[in-house]
Amino acid sequence: MPSPDPAPAARSDWAAPTPPGEVTGTAVLPGSKSLTNRYLVLAALASTPSLLRAPLRSRDTLLMAQALRSLGATVEDLPDASGSVDWHVSPSAVRGGTAVDCGLAGTVMRFVPPVAALAHGSVTFDGDAQARVRPMGPVLGALRALGASIDDGGRGTLPFTVLGSGRMPGGPVTLDASASSQFISALLLAGARYDDGVTVHHAGDEPVPSEPHIEMTVETLRDAGAIVDDSEPNTWRVEPSELAGLDVQVEPDLSNAAPFLAAALVCGGRVTVPGWPQHTTQAGDAIRDILDAMGADVSLTREGLTVAGTGEVSGVDLDLHDASELTPVVAALAALADSPSQIRGVGHIRGHETDRLAALARELQALGGRVAETEDGLRITPAPLTGCLFHTYADHRMVMAGAVLGLRVPGLTVEDVATVGKTLPEFTSLWEDLVGASRGAVSA
Repeated sequence: MPSPDPAPAARSDWAAPTPPGEVTGTAVLPGSKSLTNRYLVLAALASTPSLLRAPLRSRDTLLMAQALRSLGATVEDLPDASGSVDWHVSPSAVRGGTAVDCGLAGTVMRFVPPVAALAHGSVTFDGDAQARVRPMGPVLGALRALGASIDDGGRGTLPFTVLGSGRMPGGPVTLDASASSQFISALLLAGARYDDGVTVHHAGDEPVPSEPHIEMTVETLRDAGAIVDDSEPNTWRVEPSELAGLDVQVEPDLSNAAPFLAAALVCGGRVTVPGWPQHTTQAGDAIRDILDAMGADVSLTREGLTVAGTGEVSGVDLDLHDASELTPVVAALAALADSPSQIRGVGHIRGHETDRLAALARELQALGGRVAETEDGLRITPAPLTGCLFHTYADHRMVMAGAVLGLRVPGLTVEDVATVGKTLPEFTSLWEDLVGASRGAVSA
C-alpha cells in the first residue's frame, strides 16, 4: 500500500460549523506526531528492525518517513487486523547524495540533520517558503562544534547542506535552546551513534521551552536502550551505544485532542477521547487542567478522558511555557469566556509555523475581539464576535482555533483548511461528525 503524497493540498476554505445545541460524542484520534517522528528517527538508527503501531499518518510524519528512506532506511506500510496501517522500519547505513524536503515540519528540519551528519556524502535540506524563516542556527552551530561540516551560506536557516564523512566525533556542546526544545532533542536522538556520544548543555538567558518534549525524547531513547543522564539541570548526556529496535503503540495525539474536548466546554455536553494515557510525556496532557480551570468537569478513567461543560467558559491567567502548542485553542476559548484572560510564557511561539501571537491577535481582532500582544503572550478581553474569514497562515493550530471559535460565531470561515493536514488530515470530517451530528463515535 503506497504512502499518500506528503505535499500540501490545494487551498480550500471551510465554513466552521456552529452547532444548534450541546455537543456530545466520542472522538477517536490518531497517534501523536511528536512520538511518531521520534520513534521513526530512532528506528532508522537502530541495529534491528522496528514496528510502530498506529502511528500518525500526516504531512509531517510522511515527510519524516520519506526523509529517512532517502537516507537509506526502509519504512514499509503494514496493515494490521483492525484496518489501520502500522510502519515496519528496517535500518541501514546512513547514505548521502540525496535531498530532504522538510515541508514546514520543525521535527524534520531539526531532527534529520544530526542523522545526515553520519552519512557518506552530502545531504541537502530545504522546505516550504515559511520554513526558510524558522530558526536553525543553534542546532547547525552545535553540529559543527561536534564535528559536522555544514554549508548554510551563513544564514542559520534553510536551505543548507550537511557534508557527511560517515562518522561523527560527538562529545560535549553548549547552545542556546531558548527558541526551541527541538534543538536539544535533535542532538540527543542521534547522539548514541556518535563516537563519543553527546552531552548537550543549554546556556541561554531564557529557560528551554516545552521541556516535556525533551522528557519525551529521553523516554523514547531509553525505550531504545540508550543510556541517558538528565540528572543535572540544563544538561543531557547520551552515551555512545547501539540502539535496539522498537515495538511500540503510539499514543493518541493529546494536543490534537484539545479542540474536540473544548467543544464540550463551549457548547455544553460531554466529549470523550478514548485511549488517553494514564502516564505520558506529551505536553498536550496539560489540557486537562486548563479545561478544568476554565469551567469544565474533567475525568480520566481507563476508558479515556471525558470533558463535560455547561456552555459557560471562565477566563484564566495561564503560563503555557511548557505546553505552548495549546496556545491557539486556549486563546480561542479565552475569546469566548465570560471574563478576561492572560496567556504568558509563550514568546517563543513567534518562531513556530507562523508568529502565532501576532496571528492570533490579528485574527481575533478582525472578529471584534479585544486582544493585546505582550512580550511573552496575549491579554484577551471577551467582546461580541462577528463571523468573517479567519486566516490561518499555513498553521495547523490556527485551523483548530478557528474551528473552536466557529462553535459560537456563525459565519466564520477558516482559510486554507487543508493546512491542518500537517498533523491531522481528518480534522474537518472528525469535527463535523462530532459537532454537527452531536452523536456517536468519530474515528480516523
